[in-house]
Amino acid sequence: MNPKVKSQRRKNIRYRIRRKIGEGSAQKPRLSVFRSNSDIYAQLIDDANGQTLAAASSKDKAIQAQKANKVEKSKMVGEAIAKKAVELGIKDVTFDRGGYLYHGRVKSVADGAREGGLKF
Repeated sequence: MNPKVKSQRRKNIRYRIRRKIGEGSAQKPRLSVFRSNSDIYAQLIDDANGQTLAAASSKDKAIQAQKANKVEKSKMVGEAIAKKAVELGIKDVTFDRGGYLYHGRVKSVADGAREGGLKF
């Protein structure tokens, strides 16, 4: 598949998902997931003010030091973002899978966030 076509297709999927889930607010931010080949990143975003409230990634020192595979590290990222959200007093979020299938590492982030105390 042509790389330009593939990236455009994912961008269209991302926009379609974003339209469906709506914008994040300070009370109910958007939990956005970005997945690269080697790492995974999660952010709590307040779209109304254009701010990132909290972020976690598999590049954080506490997570990177663990000897685990990418799926297990993704779960740790979900738990880390949930811990930061609870410290900010946030319980409800909207999950934005970012155009990726809800499977594997993306699902693992969601499961870790749920175990950490977030509801979506």
